[in-house]
Amino acid sequence: MKALLNTGSTIYEGQFAKGGEKYSEGYMKECALCWISPLDFEELGCPEKVKVTSMDGKHTVAVYTRCTDRVMCGNVFMPRAIWSNVVIDPHTFSTGSPLYKGSPVDIEPTDEEVLTAEDIVLKVYAGGK
Repeated sequence: MKALLNTGSTIYEGQFAKGGEKYSEGYMKECALCWISPLDFEELGCPEKVKVTSMDGKHTVAVYTRCTDRVMCGNVFMPRAIWSNVVIDPHTFSTGSPLYKGSPVDIEPTDEEVLTAEDIVLKVYAGGK
């Protein structure tokens, strides 16, 4: 399913991040999420997890799902954290800040493991070391 990814802070994401708990289980439960509208969630087969892939196909991340009417069909929301940072376009268009709103992505159900923040750092950003 094609969708537009919007990211942003949530109250609890901020609480964990500002409290120095980015490697905690609570942070992962709050941030390793893709919020999906009920209609899109049903169209995907009501999966527990989805794989979110950048439109160029180069970057992908598995996350848990949250079915909510707080997002519109054709859009998904992920808290602004390391999981969403894997798939957002890093190009800043000379603003110094990447496109956190409206990034085109592909969403599909998955059985892949949802990586912890530490594992993402090690496997995605540190070259798998």
